[in-house]
Amino acid sequence: MMTYRLKVAGVERDLPLCPISERLMIAGFVLLGDTELTEACAEGICRLLPEHDVLITAEAKGIPLICAMARQLGEARYVVARKKPKLYMKDIIKCEVTSITTEGGQCLYLDGGDADLMRGKRVVIVDDVISTGQSLHALEELVKMSGGRIVAKAAVLAEGNATMRDDIRYLAPLPLFDNEGRPL
Repeated sequence: MMTYRLKVAGVERDLPLCPISERLMIAGFVLLGDTELTEACAEGICRLLPEHDVLITAEAKGIPLICAMARQLGEARYVVARKKPKLYMKDIIKCEVTSITTEGGQCLYLDGGDADLMRGKRVVIVDDVISTGQSLHALEELVKMSGGRIVAKAAVLAEGNATMRDDIRYLAPLPLFDNEGRPL
């Protein structure tokens, strides 16, 4: 298996290269289950953040990151946009999203109570990797529909063209790869 050596927040990992088309591969960056990497990345992102009231992420890979960030910042709550509505959710807000790491279209759902928590507040959107920006856009829409004010968009990695965006804060770039594993 081809891999890419990534160093981020002082931690090194070999990421598997995963084909997403006949000519393009991405490096599989997964925080889930990696406490050392998650804690280091959370600390690094926390240093990039402006004053804020609420953190939000999308289910699922951003959850350990945002949890570690909230703990390190001493924040009692954070918001998670879910991939499916749950029985306990009321007054649900919905936004469609297309992601390169998830097959087919999907939606993100926000509980009305979480929307109330963001209303009139300074909100930071957190993600593990920003690539096409589709998940980020869906989170932005959910925050806007909730009446929150986005003060920052932050991620561990910016992949491909996302590195050229000036509206996101990130710890390290992540290249895309050709079908032979060469960075593009």
